[in-house]
Amino acid sequence: MTTRVFLVSAAIGEALREARFDDGSPLDASGLRAARTAADAGAVPAGGRVSVSPTVRCRQTAVALGLEGGSEATELAPLDVGRWRGATLAEVSAQEPEAVARWLGDPTSAPHDGESVRAFCDRVGGYLDLAAEHDGRTVAVVEPEVVRALVVRVLGAPESAFWRVDVPPLTVTELSGRAGRWNLRTGRPLA
Repeated sequence: MTTRVFLVSAAIGEALREARFDDGSPLDASGLRAARTAADAGAVPAGGRVSVSPTVRCRQTAVALGLEGGSEATELAPLDVGRWRGATLAEVSAQEPEAVARWLGDPTSAPHDGESVRAFCDRVGGYLDLAAEHDGRTVAVVEPEVVRALVVRVLGAPESAFWRVDVPPLTVTELSGRAGRWNLRTGRPLA
């Protein structure tokens, strides 16, 4: 049984543009426009099932791409950054430089009282076990860090590699295979 999972990174919004930890902000006008353009161009992967990360940005991206009716996938929720939510990385770095350095250097660290990168990769990696139970295609609209975590898990890379994976908005990362053995195809733009 072969499964294909198409991870579509959400369109750009104000939080991403400002390098701010997600605070539930919506897509901005350019993000909405880009997603609608991709949908109009027929660039959205066809899938039997649709999963959507439970963020405003991902839900709005899914709708703009014509992927309404997808199920909310709580296991694909973004990294919980605890008390840093809504702040920019620059603000947090100025206020808590040692904590940020520890967080970026140690995947088991969670100085923000949220989720460590290791725990996040483990949680999100569980989604692949669920996806492997279904033959066929799934399209999942997710935040960039979800794609990063799944790439780390699929490649068997250490969690420290999480920070080395760039995921632009509205790109598709394809995973194909089955539980325990996945192939990776990265970064195809939707537009």
